[in-house]
Amino acid sequence: MAQISVNHLTFYYDGCFDNIFEDVSFSIDTSWKLGFIGRNGKGKTTFLNLLLGKYEYKGSISTTTVFDYFPYQVTKADSSQSAAELMEKWKPGVESWRVLCELGPLSLNAELLYRPFSTLSFGERTKLMLAVLFSGENDFLLIDEPTNHLDSKSREIIKAYLASKQGFILVSHDRDLLDACIDHVLVLNRETIEVKAGNFSTWWENKERADHFAKMENEKHMREIKNLKAAADRSARWAEKNENSKIGFDPNREPDRCIDTRAYIGAKTKKMQARVSAYNKRMDREIEQKEGLLKDIEEPVNMKIMPLVHYKKNLVRVKNYSLRYEDAANPVFEGLSFEINQGERVFLSGENGCGKSSVIKVLLEKAGVDTAEHRKMKIEESGTFEVAANLVISYINQDTSFLGGTLKDYARKKNLDYSLFLSLLRQLDFERVQFEKNMEDFSEGQKKKVLIAASLLTPAHLYIWDEPLNYIDVFSRMQIERLIEEFNPTMLLVEHDVRFKEKLGGRDVPFQNNVPE
Repeated sequence: MAQISVNHLTFYYDGCFDNIFEDVSFSIDTSWKLGFIGRNGKGKTTFLNLLLGKYEYKGSISTTTVFDYFPYQVTKADSSQSAAELMEKWKPGVESWRVLCELGPLSLNAELLYRPFSTLSFGERTKLMLAVLFSGENDFLLIDEPTNHLDSKSREIIKAYLASKQGFILVSHDRDLLDACIDHVLVLNRETIEVKAGNFSTWWENKERADHFAKMENEKHMREIKNLKAAADRSARWAEKNENSKIGFDPNREPDRCIDTRAYIGAKTKKMQARVSAYNKRMDREIEQKEGLLKDIEEPVNMKIMPLVHYKKNLVRVKNYSLRYEDAANPVFEGLSFEINQGERVFLSGENGCGKSSVIKVLLEKAGVDTAEHRKMKIEESGTFEVAANLVISYINQDTSFLGGTLKDYARKKNLDYSLFLSLLRQLDFERVQFEKNMEDFSEGQKKKVLIAASLLTPAHLYIWDEPLNYIDVFSRMQIERLIEEFNPTMLLVEHDVRFKEKLGGRDVPFQNNVPE
């Protein structure tokens, strides 16, 4: 057991006007199972790289521990090699028998170690890397979003595996994974950093109570400041009126006054001015106590979606449908049946490779959505797959690699109102400085937010979102949940976030993978 002490850490990227971290201090224990939480772009991956010594910084990070990082880098040249060949490069000095011991809890066959890495699925690659990662003895492990692009079954395996381990920092936006695997949280708030015991839900419940108390205190201070200001204004007016009455008076109208009353009036005025000064000091104290109360409050901005109403209730009808690619010996799936009616949310669920994305591509093609992806599809199909005529679809692809150029060019290409587009990105917590960058320089989470914002601004009968939440921070996920609940758009989704699916409800369409193992 060792400590990692961060003292007065300040870091910024060259050419960036704002500090990523500014005079930050905290300590963590290397025996903890630490969840790392924060908005996209707040500096989670940057902090992991600082621990690894990749950047220069001001302040100090003191520890005797050795760090290892997931995911390991795999180059194009590496992809033709097996994990057995690559693991010495990933973790120098690793012992094969230790890696083999880790395969069982990850439900992996040892034979996967000897396959070319490029032939493995996302889930198999992730689990093999985790097996190598945890095969050391005293390393403190930095695990950066291990469940992106994984199906529900693989997520459950990794969740159980990480729950049995300790001594790591886990960066994840999956609330279910965080609750199952961590015993402490490190949170990058809007302006501060905090370390707390407990899992995500425990921290979030306490934060909601703290935020509610801060709002109540803020309102109390605002009322007190308003009352003090009114009292100070009244006293100032009285003082000014009295002061003006010291010189000059009409003996006929004020027979009881004489020149000697000036001293009395002056003393009274001085007393009122002292009262004004006291009010102003009290106001300053109230304002000082009020400052900072709301600085870390997560106050999600309400967003809007503009669904269209189709003249038909039933938008999609699939019955006893089977699909096979022309160059494949076996069908991707057989006997698929489901419907999508207006106002419904339908989730396609199943393991990676079972055909969920293929169904989406077929639907888009039959609806007349023209993309290069669809033109590449050569399939044989049977059964019924009907799509309502004149159906307008808003689609989010799970791939973001095509995004490049400026936001203005992208908005023009998608026929989006540029001002509204930027406003929606701000509501999804985009920093203004990001608007000047090219999209290829965005993080994966920021790219996903671009796709989500574009989809939300596109009026449609049906919203098709294929794994929209990969890399999206937990606070934005909750914003999107509230949005869908409020406006109730018709949706077809592929998403493995358990909490997201539980929150939104809807129908589940399970797939059975008919491709032989």
